[in-house]
Amino acid sequence: MIPVQNIYYMLSYAFRVLSERGYRDVATEQFDNAAELCAAILARGVAVQLKRGLDREYIPQTQALSSLRGKIDLAASIKTQSLMRKQLICTYDDFTVNSDLNRILKSTMELLLHADISGVRKKELRKRLVYFSDVDALDVHAINWNIRYDRSNQTYRMLISVCYLVVKGLLQTDADGHTRMMAFFDEQRMCRLYEKFILEYYRREHPEVTARPSQIPWQLDDGFGDMLPVMQSDITLSRGNRVLIIDAKYYARNTQAQYDVHTIHSGNLYQIFTYVKNRDAEWGDQPHEVSGMLLYAKTDERIQPDHVYRMSGNKISVRTLDLDCDFAGIRRQLDAILAEHFD
Repeated sequence: MIPVQNIYYMLSYAFRVLSERGYRDVATEQFDNAAELCAAILARGVAVQLKRGLDREYIPQTQALSSLRGKIDLAASIKTQSLMRKQLICTYDDFTVNSDLNRILKSTMELLLHADISGVRKKELRKRLVYFSDVDALDVHAINWNIRYDRSNQTYRMLISVCYLVVKGLLQTDADGHTRMMAFFDEQRMCRLYEKFILEYYRREHPEVTARPSQIPWQLDDGFGDMLPVMQSDITLSRGNRVLIIDAKYYARNTQAQYDVHTIHSGNLYQIFTYVKNRDAEWGDQPHEVSGMLLYAKTDERIQPDHVYRMSGNKISVRTLDLDCDFAGIRRQLDAILAEHFD
């Protein structure tokens, strides 16, 4: 079980804006659940955004008007006989706060009002919602999350990401079509956050190494690679001629078991071995050292993988990261991984 406070720290690394002044007091608060945490982040974030000004965009409108605005839709005016009422059907662009970004924020805050959060937190959200009176709510099941950000709306990126976690984490549709609350943050979404957290931790805390996700090219004898899948590592740490490829895994069970015999997930091991051998071959005859690691989030199971293997000249580790401790303990574990491979 991950303490809610650690989820905040993971989010703060995944989204650097949470380290800014307006959010720092959130780190000192205690939260009973993840919904309470996300409500606190949204309440702070929306307050900051209100000071900057809500996003506005031009939205096309068509309306019967007594005075000319925009373009006249003559065909629609004749069809509806609006001229009999001394009106014209006009189409125009309205510069309004009723943008998709603001509609997502409003819908998410309204959803959180039905979640298991404190009355104080609900009061904060209701105060923010007052400023969204001209914004329409959305069907949260039909939100298009493929949003293009630019310089004018960049400040919404973290807020919309938290909204995504809330909507996907709080809603689940039953077979009969009814919507109910579910346990917050399922395995898939926590896996993405877990990967992002580890990557951003090394980027921020250890600039002496290069940390990035990377594509690993297949080392082909004849150059023919049609239909081969892309090899995309979660995290690649490199310094000089040393490389560590980390595949971050967040599972309910970190081993596979058959007849009470526990083994490492075979697909995970095949994957990291393939990554390492192809990256190793890419160096050719140059002096180098390429290692791989499967880094599982520790679970409550009695048996946890913690092994180091030597495979065809490369070091392949299988480790667990204990997230059920204070953040200083998580930091020590991540720093120890770096020291083991680069010091």
